[in-house]
Amino acid sequence: MSTPVRRVVTGHDDAGKAVAIIDGPAGNVKVRQAAGGLTSTLLWATDESPADLSSRADRAERESGVAPPPGGTVFRIVEFPAPGAGAARIDRDAVLREMGLDAGHAAGARNPLMHRTRSVDYAVVLSGEIDMLLDDSEVHLSAGDVLVQQGTNHAWVNRGTQPCRIAFILIDGVEPPQWRVRP
Repeated sequence: MSTPVRRVVTGHDDAGKAVAIIDGPAGNVKVRQAAGGLTSTLLWATDESPADLSSRADRAERESGVAPPPGGTVFRIVEFPAPGAGAARIDRDAVLREMGLDAGHAAGARNPLMHRTRSVDYAVVLSGEIDMLLDDSEVHLSAGDVLVQQGTNHAWVNRGTQPCRIAFILIDGVEPPQWRVRP
């Protein structure tokens, strides 16, 4: 990631006063080589809803795929690099394994990075621009744009000249009935 993400987490001291319990560069950073070198920084995760607000543990210190845990959430920042000259061919199965996703739903997809998660995803483009490919269309997003995604099949493609940084909050959801009728 071009610039480390400063993460501040608040909580309570033993007397019940509000304090910053973490303040520094986020440490759970993964470079997903199979996905063209995109960088994913996990900032926080919960395993339950409503969330436990009493813990002082660093809930980002865990292994995590893309999807949130059952009944939980994930908050991460992903930086999609600008396309490089001579970019390597992408191995779709390796990408999906690296992201902890099932490959079955995207057979014959238009892009090897097509995937979906059983979640509602809030995304805020922090810098750069990116194209979100859907099954038969695409949407161009630029810095300042927001997206609410409801378990849709998609892929991210940076066709620009600069990296694109996006903040994602994923909340576990219920599988929609349409997933069962699609081939």
